[in-house]
Amino acid sequence: MTQDQPTTQPSARPPLQIKLANPRGFCAGVDRAIDIVNRALDVFGPPIYVRHEVVHNRFVVDSLRERGAVFVEELHEVPDDVIVIFSAHGVSQAVQQEAEARGLKVFDATCRAGDQGAHGSAALRQAWPGVRSDRPRRPPEVEGTMGRYDTRYGGAIYLVEDEQDVRELPVRDPSRLAFVTQTTLSMDDTAKVIDALRERFPEIQGPRKDDICYATQNRQDAVRELAQGSELVLVVGSVNSSNSNRLRELSERMGTPAYLIDDASQIDAAWLEGVASIGITAGASAPEVLVKGVIERLTELGAAAPEELDGRAETITFSMPRELREQVIVSEA
Repeated sequence: MTQDQPTTQPSARPPLQIKLANPRGFCAGVDRAIDIVNRALDVFGPPIYVRHEVVHNRFVVDSLRERGAVFVEELHEVPDDVIVIFSAHGVSQAVQQEAEARGLKVFDATCRAGDQGAHGSAALRQAWPGVRSDRPRRPPEVEGTMGRYDTRYGGAIYLVEDEQDVRELPVRDPSRLAFVTQTTLSMDDTAKVIDALRERFPEIQGPRKDDICYATQNRQDAVRELAQGSELVLVVGSVNSSNSNRLRELSERMGTPAYLIDDASQIDAAWLEGVASIGITAGASAPEVLVKGVIERLTELGAAAPEELDGRAETITFSMPRELREQVIVSEA
């Protein structure tokens, strides 16, 4: 190469493109549950006991714990004469009856959308032998739904998780069988199980519409669009969050690698090698502040400003318990 010949420099790599799913993050049920705990702490002061994690997110739980919330798994861990809050996942009739028998002051933060499955389970109690599971450990959402079924009227309730479970169901009377669905499942997986139930039990009765909640459906629809236009998807959410795991699985089923992360500290820069576009979404129990932290970290690693995709607007809100609402009004006067 002579001195007069220009030197060729390698072309600069375009900045990493960030696409944001819409909707993502908190839904109305999660907002309500967290608000109930915060308002109870404001009005009555700590400690406020919460049965199970109010929502499945480490950041949220740690923040409430710092304010004075005490999280327990069972009511026997709750002292007498204190306030207890039922988590967004719901509780069984047995837990509800135990709280009433002890005279505990209860605020119920069960998600109003998720409660549809529990109400459906309770409505089956006299007419339909349902489906029962002997598995020792079930998610709290499932425990809450199955626990609404009243076996005093006969029949049983089983947990059906996949098509194999359907094939092995020991149903006594197929003509008197019904199903409900747990509300944060994958819509694709749920459809397969329902199809298998209807194929094996043509007379089975089900809800007039799917029990998958609006927030779960909207976030799964959004991640489908996100995965189609991204080379990698990051799902912000905790590992014990059912709906967050379903978002990761759905992206991977569409052929787009995905990682479930609690926050920006878990991002591995090696994931971004050779990636031109990255999608970000968040489970229904993950706050937006964690998404912002992820964007900031990706920007430090060379990403461009994020682009928010169009999505379905969510305008649903759920009211606070009346007594707590009245207490807050008095305290602020």
